[in-house]
Amino acid sequence: MDINTFGVIGAGQMGNGIAQVAAAAGLSVIMSDIKQEFCDNGMATITKNLDRMVKKEKIKDADKTAILGRITTTTDLNDMAKVDFLVEAAVEREDLKFNIFKDLDRICPEHVILSTNTSSIPIGRIAAQTSRPDKVIGMHFMNPVPVMKLVEVIRSIATSDETFDITWKLSEKFGKTPAEASDYPGFIANRILLPMINEAVFCLYQGVGKAEDIDTVMRLGMNHPMGPLALADLIGLNLPPAIMETCTTDLKFQMALPVAQKICGSGLAGKKKDRQRADLSKSVLCILCLCVVSVSWFQVRSCPPDQVVLRSG
Repeated sequence: MDINTFGVIGAGQMGNGIAQVAAAAGLSVIMSDIKQEFCDNGMATITKNLDRMVKKEKIKDADKTAILGRITTTTDLNDMAKVDFLVEAAVEREDLKFNIFKDLDRICPEHVILSTNTSSIPIGRIAAQTSRPDKVIGMHFMNPVPVMKLVEVIRSIATSDETFDITWKLSEKFGKTPAEASDYPGFIANRILLPMINEAVFCLYQGVGKAEDIDTVMRLGMNHPMGPLALADLIGLNLPPAIMETCTTDLKFQMALPVAQKICGSGLAGKKKDRQRADLSKSVLCILCLCVVSVSWFQVRSCPPDQVVLRSG
């Protein structure tokens, strides 16, 4: 199956990054969002990324022009009838994704593969909203998409070998390294990442170390490029609760910090949502992390912080 036109649902940080790498790989791209303002912001981000690459002499100015010329935007989901393959990169909300896939199943021709960039929602559950579960697959890019090399490819029990093979090869065409994950909540990346962030927050909460020291230990001691608290801010403080809500429901993890939604509701969603937040002091930033990273991968007994007992859950 030839992939010539590539669709992206969502022009936010993940969506515009996916659109950029697809266009850089030579595909015609249609990027959709619910408002033209969002599409314009997405294109502005892509332009800024490409300008940076030109300045660093990674691409030529002609390459930038060609990449931008391959991307069109739309607020009409019906335009996805023109694509051969698409990635949904909307907000991490199950009900929203279900409705999008129902619409896409109606709009897109039967041969079109419908993939999702979900961070945690089981692919089989999304596929069940369509009449083509064999052509539904997870294609989980990492943030920031143009920089990070990994794509998790997640097949449900209904995903066909053909769909999997096409998605795998497309990931490689984008210059990414694909890794296969089974269809469990959180897949591989977030099933491992979120417990680390969560335990870093508990270390801060219990006074095991200051925020700077926790991040320093993980950077210099474990050779991580950044500490878990800084990483939580980078990926967006609204995302861990959304991911872990799925894990709480499906894997019976216990909610650790229920004030998360209040903080996100106040607009303090971290660097991903508002880069000016990066100017906040580290201590304030990590208090936000403490409030937002919301689910423990351990059962925590109700007792004073200095007497918390952890046991495997």
